[in-house]
Amino acid sequence: MNDKAVENLIKDYKKYAEENGFKLNSDKKIVEVLIKKLLENEKKYGERYCPCRLITGDCEKDKKKICPCVFMDSEIRKQGHYYCDLFVK
Repeated sequence: MNDKAVENLIKDYKKYAEENGFKLNSDKKIVEVLIKKLLENEKKYGERYCPCRLITGDCEKDKKKICPCVFMDSEIRKQGHYYCDLFVK
């Protein structure tokens, strides 16, 4: 994984957050760690599974754990942040 891939994904997720009414975490270190884990999951499993979710190996069950996952919106509204803190209110 290279720095350019990390930078590009950060840029994409920042845009995604802005378009959906929330923000990317302002702590750059946390964001970089999470983005690297997403890219590691993509390399290992073929998808960018959220690093905060348990991957079972069942593609159908795990589909909802692809970042941004289906849990994100409700977690941000309820807690003010996504479980892994990649996105915040």
